[in-house]
Amino acid sequence: MGLLSKKDANLILDPLADNNPITIQVLGICSALAITAELKASVVMSLSVLFVLGVGNMVISLMRNIIPSKIRIIVQLIVVATLVIVVDQVLKAFAYELSKTLAVFVGLIITNCIIMGRFEAFALGNGPWKSFLDGIGNALGYGVILIIVGFFRELLGSGTLFGIPVLGDPIAKTGLYATGYENNGFMIIPPAALIVVGIIIWVQRSRNKALIEEA
Repeated sequence: MGLLSKKDANLILDPLADNNPITIQVLGICSALAITAELKASVVMSLSVLFVLGVGNMVISLMRNIIPSKIRIIVQLIVVATLVIVVDQVLKAFAYELSKTLAVFVGLIITNCIIMGRFEAFALGNGPWKSFLDGIGNALGYGVILIIVGFFRELLGSGTLFGIPVLGDPIAKTGLYATGYENNGFMIIPPAALIVVGIIIWVQRSRNKALIEEA
């Protein structure tokens, strides 16, 4: 990590593997089910959460000593709502069609358990720099899972990646689907996301036995 100390580097690296917010903490599952049928949507949602959680964690940390404890949840919601509005306006300006697809789910970032959880568990008790790194690390851990799930769901469900046919004959195609590949419709419905996430969890625990809970 070069300029980062080992502790700072761990704030980014731990959520990517052994403390992943989706596969280990079991947070943010709803969006993993809802928007991962297309890889593009998964990438945009990941970048949105990266911005909101990184900046939000830092802002909450800067305000931590002046926020009355009785209204801290309200303040946190105001901060994250403001950042989500920024994301929504940027999407409408530069990716309008995608913004219409993600409109509901971008709004639901406000109630994402990962974001509120990091505000409460980390940003309220640590400095701005560490809080920023913690937010980036957890957002990256969340985004990696979303992108993996989106990759396999779109590839196997539609035979495409980013809407470009990659399975079957890429020249002779109908609409967005490559001919020669029988689309697996099951992969584009929400239960398929649970299966893919389950496989990721199984692989993760098979590689690191310490993650397996004692019966």
